[in-house]
Amino acid sequence: MRRLLAGLATGTILLATAACGSSDDSGTSTGSSSSGGVTTVKLGLIPIVDVAPVYLGVKQGFYEKRGLKLSITTAQGGAAIVPGVVSGQFQFGFSNMTSLMVAQSNSVPVQAVSNGIASTGVQGKDFGAITVKKDSPIKSAKDLEGKKVAINTLKNINETAVRESVRKAGGDPDKVNFVELAFDQMAAALDSGQIDAAMVVEPALATVKSQGGVEIASPLVDVAPNLTVAMYFTSTQYAQKNPEVVKKFQEATAESLAYADAHPDEVRQIVTTYTKIPAAVLAQVTLPKWPAEANRSSIEALEKLGEQDKLFKTTPDLDKLLP
Repeated sequence: MRRLLAGLATGTILLATAACGSSDDSGTSTGSSSSGGVTTVKLGLIPIVDVAPVYLGVKQGFYEKRGLKLSITTAQGGAAIVPGVVSGQFQFGFSNMTSLMVAQSNSVPVQAVSNGIASTGVQGKDFGAITVKKDSPIKSAKDLEGKKVAINTLKNINETAVRESVRKAGGDPDKVNFVELAFDQMAAALDSGQIDAAMVVEPALATVKSQGGVEIASPLVDVAPNLTVAMYFTSTQYAQKNPEVVKKFQEATAESLAYADAHPDEVRQIVTTYTKIPAAVLAQVTLPKWPAEANRSSIEALEKLGEQDKLFKTTPDLDKLLP
């Protein structure tokens, strides 16, 4: 698992959703390209269960039938994908809501175009959790005071969520020592004692549990019921110049989300194509929800927590950010 992210990030995964020749990127200033009626768009993703619907959508031809071809590159987190989309390296990206709100509060021109994922809303049965090593003296989120807690990127939704779990448990989140670590490296770091706890999501969560790790809190559930965790987004400039491409991406992604929600077994299988989760662990993966629409009230709750944690330069404008 330690080599997963590095291995995926070294190259772009080209998902050939249509039988066509090579595309010439020089034909457009926006970065996307067209050839034979097919538009190739670059998409920045994180190699986690959350994005399984996109891979399923490609396999099922949902993007192909709308004339889209996806070129996918992976990154450690949404905070790393946002600048890639704004710079034109990617036309679309996947990011947690906090990173999108932080970007917008700093006048970075991004806008969400499609729902991504939602928490299950069930304590102890979510796709993300704070985990500790077996026999750890840490029994609740309050015990994280003074401890080293890993999250995939700093100042994102996972930090906000862990801080809320600590608050709800009666602790002081300002006393938690957050460190940045890729999800696929967290199991080994926990096992070796490099960190005291990890806010981990699937499929890495199942790996941690398979090694004896213990779940002590469900932070995404603590933030809000049925929390919208992440969404697919683009730059404001790209959306203005390419409304038809954005519409096609929205439609294909919506169909992909619905398909994933209705076919959990296929979701588990597709995850093996872009991660290296062992087959024995795969069945233990807790799947998120993939609703068609974002839960605005849950995003507002997340926004309030971000303001409380002083993550935003100015208050995010959700009317402009959300589709």
